[in-house]
Amino acid sequence: MNNEFFEALASMEKEKGIPAGYLAEKIQAAIIVAVKKEYGGRDVVFCDVDPENRFFRVYVRKEVVEEVEDVYAQILPADAAKYDRSAKVGDFVEIELDTMQFGRIVAQTAKHVIRQGIREAERGQTLQEFQSRNRELVTATVQRIDPKTGNATLLIGHSEAVLPKTEQVPGEELTEGSHIKVYIVDVREADKGPKAMISRTHPGLVKRLFEMEVPEIFDGTIEIKAVSREAGSRTKLAVWSANPEVDAVGACIGQRGARVNQIVEELGGEKIDIVKYSEDPEAFISEALSPAKVLKVEIEDEGVKACRATVPDSQLSLAIGNKGQNVRLAARLTGWKIDIRPESGFYGEDEETAAAEAEEA
Repeated sequence: MNNEFFEALASMEKEKGIPAGYLAEKIQAAIIVAVKKEYGGRDVVFCDVDPENRFFRVYVRKEVVEEVEDVYAQILPADAAKYDRSAKVGDFVEIELDTMQFGRIVAQTAKHVIRQGIREAERGQTLQEFQSRNRELVTATVQRIDPKTGNATLLIGHSEAVLPKTEQVPGEELTEGSHIKVYIVDVREADKGPKAMISRTHPGLVKRLFEMEVPEIFDGTIEIKAVSREAGSRTKLAVWSANPEVDAVGACIGQRGARVNQIVEELGGEKIDIVKYSEDPEAFISEALSPAKVLKVEIEDEGVKACRATVPDSQLSLAIGNKGQNVRLAARLTGWKIDIRPESGFYGEDEETAAAEAEEA
C-alpha cells in the first residue's frame, strides 16, 4: 500500500508540479482530522508521512493511568504493556493504526480534504507562477480556440489563461498547438482561482521584445521612454541613452535593420517607428511625427499640453498619416495634443478631415 501511495504522490508532483512534501502535509492533516472523529475529537491522533523515505504511519498516543476516565486518551498499564513493555503510569504509549482498517467515513473525509488541499496547492502555484511573470513577456501554447467568441485558451507553464479576441492582433490567425508570445498585463485573484490578464496588443509586449532583441536596452545603456501602439498596424517607440556616444535609435534598428526586422516579423509585419526621446517637448514632438519632416513646433498651451506643428505642404499627408494614425500615435507617445498645419496654411479636404479626427483622438 505504501509503495502505491508514494508512487501516486510522485506522479502528481510530476504531472501537476505540486511538491510531494506539500501534498504530504495536507494528507497528514486530512487523516488526523478524519481519524479524530473516531476518538471523540480528542487531540490524540498523529500521522507521519515522509515521501523521501516512503514512510507512512498513523498512530494514537495515550497516557498510561491507574484508572481510565477517558477511553480515547488514556490506557491501563496492563493494556499499555501490549505496545510497550516498559510503559508505566505517567508515560505515553503510541498505538499504531492499520490504515487498511479505516472506516468508509474516515476515508471519504480524508479524500475530500486531500482534494481540497490539492486545489489550494494548484491555485497557489498558479498565482505564484503568474505573479512571478507579471508585466513580462512569456511564450504560450495555443490549446484551443472558441469558434463563437474567438477567445483562445493558452497554456503558460503548467497554468491556463484566456487570450480574449479583443486582445489579439487584428487579422492575426491563431492555430491550435502553435507557440505565441503574450504579455501578462496583470494578475488578479478571482472566485475560481488566480486569473492572468494577457494581451498581444499591449504596448508592453513591444517593449519586452526590444529588451530581448537589443542588449543595450537589457543592460540599461539604452532606455525606452515611451511606446504608443495600434496593434497589427503601427508602433512608435521613443528611446534615449545617457551615453552621448551611443546611438540609441541606430542600436534598436540594428545593422541593416536586423534587430527591428526580427521584431516586425514576430508582430506579423507591424510597422515600427523608432525615434529619439528628448526632454525638450518641441524636439520630441518633431521626432515623434517621423517619418514626416517638421519645420517647427510651437507650444500653444503648456497647461493642457497643446502645440502646433508646421510641416511642408508635401509632407502633410505623411505627417497626418492614414486616417490620422501618424499624428495620433505621436500624440500618445509624447502626451501632447498636436495640431498639424501645412506651411502654406491650406489643407486638402482629406487632410483636414484626418487632422480633425486625430486631434479629437
